[in-house]
Amino acid sequence: MGHVIREGDDVLLFLDRRRTYLVRVERRAFHTHKGVVQLGELVGREYGTRIRSSAGVEFVALKPNVRDHLFKMARGTQIIYPKDLGLIMIYTGVGPGSRVVEAGTGTGALTSVLAYYVKPSGRVYSYEVRPEFVEIASKNLERAGVLEYVELKNKDITEGIDESGVDAVILDLATPWLVVPHAYSALKGSGSFASFSPTIDQVVKTVKALREHGFVYIETVECLLRGIRAEEGRTRPETLMTGHTGYITFARKGLRT
Repeated sequence: MGHVIREGDDVLLFLDRRRTYLVRVERRAFHTHKGVVQLGELVGREYGTRIRSSAGVEFVALKPNVRDHLFKMARGTQIIYPKDLGLIMIYTGVGPGSRVVEAGTGTGALTSVLAYYVKPSGRVYSYEVRPEFVEIASKNLERAGVLEYVELKNKDITEGIDESGVDAVILDLATPWLVVPHAYSALKGSGSFASFSPTIDQVVKTVKALREHGFVYIETVECLLRGIRAEEGRTRPETLMTGHTGYITFARKGLRT
């Protein structure tokens, strides 16, 4: 039944690679520049089904994945791109059952990805100083179907971390170096630390703090993503690419002797 669209489900209406629409399936009309789509006609049909608008234009009703929710969620802050999120997940080893501390929440983009991967038995503890972002994030996480795996905290993580024995601490903050000593205390032995920073000055301060507080396996990376236009006889790199978004610093907790 998970492959059948029900009333109240979200679907991603796909027109082309640049035009997609995340909509809630209800018995109503959805207006696009390519005509009106009657969403009620999708109820009871399989994900992947094709539906035509009033203008005769074909859309495909896809089942939204974590990437789709990420790009369509309401924003108040810049999100971390999937190219960087993928590295964070692999380098930190976050997975089902992991307990993860995250800050700052922003509108919940990184939070939603972490929650998706720690379920069903894990937990994300997300710190955010701005109450309006906590409210926005809560709504975004609920729509993405992962709110039950997250504890949102309207707190300043630079003043301390409530949790202990966690598997990872992941930061998207202006001053991550201030959190390093708290992260060391909160992490279990060999636990993972990750920090996303737009500027190299932030990285230098964070790496210095990591070395001073007993972290090992410290490394900083940058991921550049270039799309390829694949057409017979015309294949070439895309003119535009997602270049610098930020630097990611990783480390592991080594126990003190």
